[in-house]
Amino acid sequence: MDEADNKVVIPEETVISKIYLIRGKRVMLDMDLADIYGVETKQLKRAVKRNIERFPEDFMFEMTKEELQNWRSQFGTSNREKMGLRIPPFVFTDYGVLMLSSVLNSHRAVQANMLIIRVFAKMREMLLTHKELFLEIEQVKNQLTDHDNKFLLIFEYLKQFEQAKQQQLEQENRKQIGYKAPGKK
Repeated sequence: MDEADNKVVIPEETVISKIYLIRGKRVMLDMDLADIYGVETKQLKRAVKRNIERFPEDFMFEMTKEELQNWRSQFGTSNREKMGLRIPPFVFTDYGVLMLSSVLNSHRAVQANMLIIRVFAKMREMLLTHKELFLEIEQVKNQLTDHDNKFLLIFEYLKQFEQAKQQQLEQENRKQIGYKAPGKK
């Protein structure tokens, strides 16, 4: 078998579509990684549990039931496989994916790992490259929020002014009561 036969071909788009944002971190689920590595999810989990000291919280964590429910709700009913999860999955950060290559020592796992790490690196590079753009967007958003508050304040002042004007008109147009001196209007 030559090297071309040994090479694992997985489109980057497939990997990107399996990266989620959970707890503010870009992560991949155990079942997606198992699929890419060509192993069963329970085999991947077993290997991780046997080597749990290699997976601190910033490498891998288990979703809470609330996180799982929230994550599921983002897919509606279109994906039966993901909707059928009963046990909160392990999720792996890019560091955890790197560590998986030492735990799953198959050729396919190593090849797939290199691809996944390259995708994570491209995403990080893209975020760093476009950091200024993201900061400018955030500034514009903050300015719009500030402008919204100023417009609300202006409308409140106009409303108060209109109420004062209305009260003044009512005061002027009301019928005078009391004693009228003869000869005075």
